[in-house]
Amino acid sequence: MKLIKELGEAHDEMISWRRHLHQNPEIAYQEKDTSDFVAAKLESFGVDVHRGFGGTGLVGVIKGKNDGKSIGLRADMDALPMSEETNLAHASQRPGAMHACGHDGHTTMLLGAAQHLAKTRNFNGTVHCIFQPAEEGGNAGARSMINDGLFEKFVMDSVWGMHNWPGLEVGRAVAHCGPAMAGADIFVLTITGDGGHAAMPHLTHDPIVAAGICITALQTLISRRLDPFDQAVISLTRLDAGSAYNVIPGSATIGGTLRTMNAATRERMIADIENVARNAVATLGCDVSMELRPGYPPTVNHEADALYVRDIITDMLGPDGLETGMTPVMGAEDFSFMLAQKPGAYVWLGAGLDSFNLHSPHFDFNDDLLPIGASLWVHLAEQKLA
Repeated sequence: MKLIKELGEAHDEMISWRRHLHQNPEIAYQEKDTSDFVAAKLESFGVDVHRGFGGTGLVGVIKGKNDGKSIGLRADMDALPMSEETNLAHASQRPGAMHACGHDGHTTMLLGAAQHLAKTRNFNGTVHCIFQPAEEGGNAGARSMINDGLFEKFVMDSVWGMHNWPGLEVGRAVAHCGPAMAGADIFVLTITGDGGHAAMPHLTHDPIVAAGICITALQTLISRRLDPFDQAVISLTRLDAGSAYNVIPGSATIGGTLRTMNAATRERMIADIENVARNAVATLGCDVSMELRPGYPPTVNHEADALYVRDIITDMLGPDGLETGMTPVMGAEDFSFMLAQKPGAYVWLGAGLDSFNLHSPHFDFNDDLLPIGASLWVHLAEQKLA
């Protein structure tokens, strides 16, 4: 493994940064202390800091020895609104907030890379270190930064992201050629019937029974309407109806999520959900309306850039360091908004086979990754801007 020597020597320093961030998590668009911490570190490295993108987001600009092209390296900063159960000495000190997805580590790896790049400047052109708020929960911090002029103010020829990945060995990485993660949408079906006395259901149009038929019918969309070589997931996760045991209510709602890998499948599935629901509830004399809450589009790596970073991974981590057999996942990631506007790729960095799953209350970022991720960022920047 070809780690950069100076980053190996800075491992303890990076651990202290990471654990400070872990103890002080902040959820979407509330990352003020985190943003201040990152800005102070960058300024101490001699990096130009630009703030106010997506609220708490910021960009560190590092100029190389000569003029040239420019790239963006992105790390997410936000925590999840959940309580930590690790019992670690550096556990969250803020009730109801926890770094359960490793964004504290992502931020630290990019800070470590920024420190090294600012010190050596062994490249031509410009490196933009993008510290993004609000990736979690559909809050779309990447889109907010873009809407605030990220790509207008800073010219970037490509953008790159990285995420720690439990279940993949430390010292290995993945860069998919094409789709890496799904797009995600939320839908809410409101079923309207005619309520009445529970002892006289024949005088009603029962939306609860209609909801049951609708739930069963929607399950056939994946098994009977989707091409087996396509990918989609429909999960129904909420059912709300009624307020009394002896009253048939007038309405019921079903909520769920749709996950897809391409735009055509998404549009077809959205239409099919509404049509199947309408036909299903009509058997009970009920009506239905659908509210769609668009989420993140699929995260799709640009093939040439994925192949480029694969070569860097292989050179740095060795021939066994590149994992090519892992399939995309149906989780979603708002780095997709950046990849929709710029070439680039999203890398999964192995966090270990024994790591707790992402979003677990027992999760803690594996500090062994810090010099690995930081070195990968530096190798990428120096080779892309050689």
